[in-house]
Amino acid sequence: MTTKVQISVRTLVEYVFKSGSIDSRFRTQTSLIDGTRIHQKIQKTYQEGDQKEVYVSLEVPYDDLTYIIDGRCDGLLFREGFVIIDEIKSFSQPFEQLDTEGYPVHWAQAKMYAYIVAKDRELTEMDVQLTYVHIETEEKRTIIQRYLFSDLEKFVADVIKSYAPYAKLLSNHRRKRNESCIELAFPFNTYRIGQRKLAGAVYRSIKDEKNLFAKAPTGIGKTISTLFPAIKAIGEDHLNRIFYLTAKTITRTSAEEAFARMGSCGLCFKTVTITAKDKVCFQEETNCQKESCEFANGYYDRINEAVLDILTTENIMTREVIERYARKHKVCPFEYSLDLAYSVDAIICDYNYIFDPRVSLKRLLEEQKKSTALLVDEAHNLVDRGREMFSATLNKEPFLQLKKDFKGVHEGIFNVASKINSRFIQLKKVKEQDKEFVLEGLEEDLLEDIRQFSLAAEQLLLLESSTLLLETYFLVNQFLKIAELLDDHFVIFAEKNRNDLKIKLFCIDPSYLLRQMGKGYRSKIYFSATLSPMPYYQDILGGGEGDYIVNIPSPFKEEQVEVFIKPLSTRYHDRERTKEEMIAVIQSFVKNRPGNYLIFFPSYQYLLSVYEPFKELNKNIRTIVQETGMSETGREAFLASFKPNQFETLIGFAVLGGIFSEGVDLMGDRLNGVVVIGVGLPQLCFERNLMKEHFTAQGKNGYDYAYVYPGINKVLQAGGRLIRSEQDHGTIVLIDDRFLQRQYQQLLPSQWRNFTII
Repeated sequence: MTTKVQISVRTLVEYVFKSGSIDSRFRTQTSLIDGTRIHQKIQKTYQEGDQKEVYVSLEVPYDDLTYIIDGRCDGLLFREGFVIIDEIKSFSQPFEQLDTEGYPVHWAQAKMYAYIVAKDRELTEMDVQLTYVHIETEEKRTIIQRYLFSDLEKFVADVIKSYAPYAKLLSNHRRKRNESCIELAFPFNTYRIGQRKLAGAVYRSIKDEKNLFAKAPTGIGKTISTLFPAIKAIGEDHLNRIFYLTAKTITRTSAEEAFARMGSCGLCFKTVTITAKDKVCFQEETNCQKESCEFANGYYDRINEAVLDILTTENIMTREVIERYARKHKVCPFEYSLDLAYSVDAIICDYNYIFDPRVSLKRLLEEQKKSTALLVDEAHNLVDRGREMFSATLNKEPFLQLKKDFKGVHEGIFNVASKINSRFIQLKKVKEQDKEFVLEGLEEDLLEDIRQFSLAAEQLLLLESSTLLLETYFLVNQFLKIAELLDDHFVIFAEKNRNDLKIKLFCIDPSYLLRQMGKGYRSKIYFSATLSPMPYYQDILGGGEGDYIVNIPSPFKEEQVEVFIKPLSTRYHDRERTKEEMIAVIQSFVKNRPGNYLIFFPSYQYLLSVYEPFKELNKNIRTIVQETGMSETGREAFLASFKPNQFETLIGFAVLGGIFSEGVDLMGDRLNGVVVIGVGLPQLCFERNLMKEHFTAQGKNGYDYAYVYPGINKVLQAGGRLIRSEQDHGTIVLIDDRFLQRQYQQLLPSQWRNFTII
């Protein structure tokens, strides 16, 4: 049976004809909307009998593959017995910069449509027209050429010939991939207790096109237990692509290692890891313009060869691999990884590439989503990340500064920045006694001024650069985008800070928008050791009635961990009073049980207040401290200090909910004990209280939603660093009198409940 390759006209011609450089200079946010408006305006001038947005498709056999090429041409015009393809292109650069002959990629797109129409209607020749329209002035330039059908046929054959090596590579790979997926055995000698149950639940969810919420204990091997069944689902034609979504670099490494292990067992599978642009950029300062970066200059002239090279040679495309090939082919490593994402079988990346409306991989078509599964690792992190993605803020300060900067320089920016600054001043007077206060809604006049600012800034930024204006422009557009999403899942509030005022569109409940952004995918698998309590996470992550749930019991024996509770108050107003007793407990503990320990504090300030006197009293004990804003090198050095079989005691002081409290594997004697100070409650604040009120009004336990559940999650994650395998043993000390309250006892893992009170 001939293999079919489905591809749109635009994708095909862009692959073959796109050329030139990456240019991240200013682009208007409204260009897409303007483009649609321009298209519709031109289409309204068509004569009676002309057709617009005409769907066309064609099957072309070539070299053992059949290409199904389709698309929508802007216009099909009928003039004096001739059929004309009209391809409309909007542009914003000055008219004199427009190529008088038109651009090859545009001609290619129009000629592909012309060939399909000519073949379908059995025409011997066709007219092809490019209509260029300026977004601002709506000035129009039309270029028209006549082609014989035989010339169009040869053109299409040449295009497919140019695309064929890439299509052939993918086709051959997918055949081998599917065979290897079918044949792949579980890449370990045996399943750990619980692994088979989790893998079965993941496979069943993908097969049944359901979402799954899986609570699976730390150390069970969740990465392989979710990836392996997803790969088996590809072998059985339920899936074509996997996204492995993570919040932290360290969990991306776990996914890469799992793919590499399965590769060593015969799996033929291509994966790419997407690393943030600022981390992977080769330049000292990220500036994606051809004048500033040799990797941006001529990028599209070299990218096809770079993609073919890496896909021919590599399977696991980690950051290091991508960087190596990017240097070899002189292409931007970040854009390279994005281009590879559309060719590979699995993408390992941050949550935001799927869920954030500002950066999601929008080229993933709806049709492709249906055969794609999302594996959401450490899914408890998606709650606060979701809130961040769907919230936006705007401050008074930049508008005051812009008003000063553009006085007598640019009347448009000066006037609108002055207006917005004045509106902020009026807002400051609304509740003069309150530092923070809720707004009933956004005044339409303020929104209109913000829109006018966006338009004025766009026009100026097209002509000249201004760092503050550009930064404010992006913040304004983000604010406007989120303003369109406002509903009862949001609260709008203002916050004063000296002379400044901030307006925040705060997404209190991200469930609806997470559900919307994840719509269309075949299956979403949310998994974590700490999806507890499950009804809370199902609710807040946008779960539905038909979702599957699985709760995997811990495979580890109760006697592997010894738990102590010290009922000491760690509440803010008691900390100074109980500090000496806490230090005495830690001293006594490590003296009686020498080894490697991690001690987690609810804040960095609290950590330092205990660390300094502890160090003074215990100069013979080796200590290391988590620092604020630690580099990756610093993090690695911190973890490397935890060596097995050490004769001296080592204590690492760290922050609860920070970089060392989850996603860290210190196996065996590298970690002998964990001390958790406090129940992890987020600091009392205006935002958290708004959350509490919001969920209480919905008939839920608002205090638990805003404080208790997020807090206990940090405790469970920190304690989960200790027992990572069947051979691990150790001690957990929980210091806080609230750990003895029934409310908190119910939230602790069963194997922690057989505790000793100190």
